[in-house]
Amino acid sequence: SAPLGEMFPLTSWKHVCRVIELLDRLQRTGELPPPKLQALQRVLQSKFCAAIREATVAAFAASEGHAHPRVVELPKTEEGLGFNIMGGKEQNSPIYISRVIPGGVADRQGGLKRGDQLLSVNGVSVEGEHHEKAVELLKAAQGSVKLVVRYTPKVLEEMEARFEKIRSARRRQQHTSYSLVYSQHVSMWCAPIHIM
Repeated sequence: SAPLGEMFPLTSWKHVCRVIELLDRLQRTGELPPPKLQALQRVLQSKFCAAIREATVAAFAASEGHAHPRVVELPKTEEGLGFNIMGGKEQNSPIYISRVIPGGVADRQGGLKRGDQLLSVNGVSVEGEHHEKAVELLKAAQGSVKLVVRYTPKVLEEMEARFEKIRSARRRQQHTSYSLVYSQHVSMWCAPIHIM
């Protein structure tokens, strides 16, 4: 019989997670000897397998002309992680590192750049997710946080330009509303008084 990898190629981390779930189910049903299942589970959950998965994702991305994804691990300290994010599903954009705080953890570690798109936090994908989900994952991290990012500064610049247009339009609208209220207020006080 063909090896499991040939019958069902493991092309993504979701597939590996699914295999781990299936192994748990097999272990509960007793269809395979527990020592063999445990050995396979250890391999699939190992750092080695995770490194192979990340390298495979990076190789496929590079071959398709995309920016090369990187793994950045930052210690989680009381001072925070030292970067800001922007974007998300509700803004119809990917989540990006919008600022690396000078002297902060991310700046001192040196692996994160303004313009990095955030792909995952501790193995949980944030692609196509709401901003708040990424924030929750970052806040929930204990000890350290492992980020998969891809440097795409042009998209961040386009997104920031779009947000600036929206902000400018809101400021103009608020200024127009204020001017209208102010001029109505002034005309009310400056209107001629008719005494009968």
